[in-house]
Amino acid sequence: MSGAALGIEIVVVFFLALFLLHRYGDFRKQQRMVLFGTLLAWYLCFLIVFILPLDVSTTIYKQCVIDREQHAATPATVLSNQTSGNSTVLPTKSIPKACHKPWSYIPNGIMPVFWRVVYWTSQCLTWLLLPFMQSYARSGGFSITSKIKTALIENAIYYGTYLLIFGSLLIYVAVHPELRLNWYELQTIGITAANTWGLFLLVLLMGYGLVEIPRSYWDNSHHGHLLIKTYFKLAKLMTEKADSEENLEDVMEEVRKVSESIKYNHPLRKNIDTILRKCPVDYQEKMGRNMDDYEDFDDKRNTYPSEKSLAKLHKQTIYAVQRHNRTRVQWQMLLEEAFHLEDVAKNETSSSREFVHSFAPSEPPGWFSRYLYTPAVEWYWECLLKQWFYRVLAVVLSLFSVAVVWSECTFFSTKPVLSLFAVFIQLAERDYNYLYIEMACFITIFFLCTCVYSTVFRIRVFNYYYLAPHHQTDAYSLQFSGMLFCRLTPPLCLNFLGLIHMDSAISHQAKQQTAYTSIMGSMRVLSFIADGFYIYYPMLIVLLCIATYFSLGTRCLNLLGFQQFMGDNELTSDLIDEGKELLRRERRKRQRTEDGENRRREWRERYGNREQSGARSVQQSEMKETNYSDTANTNANTNPNTNTGPGRQAKYTRTSSQAERDCIELLEDAEPLDFNADVPTDDPLGAETGSRHTGGRYLSMSSSRSRIFDDV
Repeated sequence: MSGAALGIEIVVVFFLALFLLHRYGDFRKQQRMVLFGTLLAWYLCFLIVFILPLDVSTTIYKQCVIDREQHAATPATVLSNQTSGNSTVLPTKSIPKACHKPWSYIPNGIMPVFWRVVYWTSQCLTWLLLPFMQSYARSGGFSITSKIKTALIENAIYYGTYLLIFGSLLIYVAVHPELRLNWYELQTIGITAANTWGLFLLVLLMGYGLVEIPRSYWDNSHHGHLLIKTYFKLAKLMTEKADSEENLEDVMEEVRKVSESIKYNHPLRKNIDTILRKCPVDYQEKMGRNMDDYEDFDDKRNTYPSEKSLAKLHKQTIYAVQRHNRTRVQWQMLLEEAFHLEDVAKNETSSSREFVHSFAPSEPPGWFSRYLYTPAVEWYWECLLKQWFYRVLAVVLSLFSVAVVWSECTFFSTKPVLSLFAVFIQLAERDYNYLYIEMACFITIFFLCTCVYSTVFRIRVFNYYYLAPHHQTDAYSLQFSGMLFCRLTPPLCLNFLGLIHMDSAISHQAKQQTAYTSIMGSMRVLSFIADGFYIYYPMLIVLLCIATYFSLGTRCLNLLGFQQFMGDNELTSDLIDEGKELLRRERRKRQRTEDGENRRREWRERYGNREQSGARSVQQSEMKETNYSDTANTNANTNPNTNTGPGRQAKYTRTSSQAERDCIELLEDAEPLDFNADVPTDDPLGAETGSRHTGGRYLSMSSSRSRIFDDV
């Protein structure tokens, strides 16, 4: 199993990152460069999180081997380790007779190279490549050169800020003579600066997630509260949807004017065609019908836009179309969620204990719904089990949050050990239970990542950064999320190693270092950060949790004019009522559409067979009459003495001319009319199908269509 666990996790993490990118991105429409950069950033960050527990178990095994060697060389139980001229006393612990390798043991020399490649690749992505690719994808230029130029100009200030911060730290090291300035020290300064920026943002996001995640599950266990909040979201989203449609109309109007002014033989016409390809299909058809390609342009009479203004219009078009599509899809998904919550509220009082949906699903049910997730199972899950499951999960997550807050405030204390996660790991380390160590590390770091990453997915900075599911996230937001992940993951892992006392820069213990901390360098180069900022800044998480619990941020945003869900607010109540009315209106619209489809299906089932039988009866009567005519002619030829004139022969002979066949086909295709309908209706589908259910004058003649021309 040597190295097999590492290979398996590398493959699993890749598919996890690919799944998330498929959920938020669009593989068919977005640029390959954007998708590749985002996938690589997410993949490297998830890889650090999943591989770090293996590094911890491997380090504990190496520490066991070192302890056995020292115990064999020195029988004393107290070892003296000279560290910077001071004596560090190691506590006595039982030394096993043999150190068994963990099942996920990684051979020597692999992990340092692996961490170095992963870390520096992620840092190059987040500080250099992704900002450039972000500006490149957002640019409205029509050529690669113009997009590169725009990206460099936009990132000039961005890169200048990095140089200023790095230069300040460099000056600090230079003025201290006791610090040697070499390549290793410069590398450590850069890592420290990046981790400091990441830790500053990490504590803010984690403080929000530690409270909001358990509370969200607790609120979701109450269907009434969740339904009211969905009404509020509907009202807000309707406003955003109307705003996006209005913005799209304005941009399309400007595109139409520019398209009509620049004719087919103008040098900038190819740029206009590029903009038109980004427009919705219906707008492209309208603009195509209004174009007159036979009119040449005249530089003397008309004023034409410049290429720079067209690039700006191109950028506005991409943004307007993306925003319109995103709000439209979100509106449909939120409607489905609201309908489902109303169905749950109705089915809670059902005595049949089978879940009944208001509308039929748009897709046919699969084998899972037919055999496993039956209506009875769905009723028990949605109406009984789901709310209790969410409540238990909320309580468990709350306990985890309390443990994290306590450990963040006490992880610097090594005697006694106050960090709960350090206590759990040290208990397992005494028995060298590697499986328990890896599971405890994985659960802990997974919970920390969930608190941080979920906040990244939930946060929204106006309309510039927003991760929307169902393939509706734009390129700018995808790459911005990749930048955040690459900046937050390394300090998150260092913070986790500090919580379990595996980072000697914080715990000040002479222990075997993990391969991950070895590439970070010694934080002693900047002592005020290692002994000050890294120790005391995480304590700020207590204040952030308190502020999140009392919704201080939500209240501040509400005071600034950004509408937020607050139960004791009059504006919130108005938006809830508006959301109810919007949902009621959409329900009536969908009900009318479904009734119309049912009436059409009923018409086809009721009268489609009758028309087919009528056509068959007409063919049979024609065949009978043709046979009768042939028989009469045969008899006439057989009895030549019989007096049969032209008139008598016509009495028994029936010829089916082409005109008669056309008349029969027209009458077969004609729909029966009902002149006895008393109640007029505005619904064309209802008027059409309603007349078919009541027998009228012409409807009663439908059974004898095949005999209309019998007397001709």
